[in-house]
Amino acid sequence: MTKIQILTPFFNEEEQIPITIERMIPIMEAIGDDVSLLMVDDGSKDATWDKICEGAAKYPTRVKGVRFSRNFGKEAALLAGMDASDCDALVIMDGDLQHPPEKIAEMVDLWKQGYEVVEGVKSERQKESFGSKMNAIFFYGFFKKISGYDLNNASDFKLLDRRVIDTLCSMPEHNTFFRGMAAWVGFKRTTFTFEVQDRETGHSRWNFGKLIKLSVDAITSFSSVPLQLITMIGSLFMIGAFILAIQTLVRFFMGNAADGFTTVILVTLLIGACIMVSLGLIGTYIAKIFDEVKRRPRYIVSEDTNRNTKDKMNKQKESEEKNS
Repeated sequence: MTKIQILTPFFNEEEQIPITIERMIPIMEAIGDDVSLLMVDDGSKDATWDKICEGAAKYPTRVKGVRFSRNFGKEAALLAGMDASDCDALVIMDGDLQHPPEKIAEMVDLWKQGYEVVEGVKSERQKESFGSKMNAIFFYGFFKKISGYDLNNASDFKLLDRRVIDTLCSMPEHNTFFRGMAAWVGFKRTTFTFEVQDRETGHSRWNFGKLIKLSVDAITSFSSVPLQLITMIGSLFMIGAFILAIQTLVRFFMGNAADGFTTVILVTLLIGACIMVSLGLIGTYIAKIFDEVKRRPRYIVSEDTNRNTKDKMNKQKESEEKNS
């Protein structure tokens, strides 16, 4: 008998938790007896953890939960779920049900056919805003050029075999980009298409700033090409300076050299801007190295439903022993 778990990260989703659990229970029962839901609370400030605990108490064999000590981000939540998993295959999906859970049975069937990574690909982006579409096109196009991995229309809706999970968990880096890492490890893989569903409650926690941070983390984690751009820019300016020096000397010896104050100012400002951008880019990579060498944990788990259940059972046992 194979064991399958479904990993869903949450952050401030107290209204969504009961909906997700009740939607997932019949789907898990239809797949098999040894299928459970692993919910990660990414340091929520509302009653998200309480709702997860209620679900675990109502469905003790179907629902499990892990809680962070603070908000560490979705990437850390996915890694924590993989670390906490004890299954043969792990399905990763968004807890807001924008990833249709009805597709899980199809994913499991593909896995049983021998595929080790089953990845959901968005069929269209029509429901996204124009800005989101343009940002996705630019980011994935640039990411493909510098890393060689095509993540266009890719998603975090995946099924991973145990071998893939162990490989991902063994990778020690602190700054991670899950979609890129899942593509980098390889293994036998296939895809299926799905339509992104509307959220039933709340709104997306992603904003422009978080998307920019994720883009920077993804690019700097997978390629050193941006650093090589500094060398290219420096080479272009050196060629330009050489041509300008020859032109200036020719005019000087011909006796018709121009003052060129405006040109000097513009060139100085342009060179200064390039230097500052280059220093900022180098600083970004140095900051990533600094984060890595500190070797701090990628997340901190403060509670989990298994431990809470064991504590309650121990307390109940101690109480019964005292009474007897």
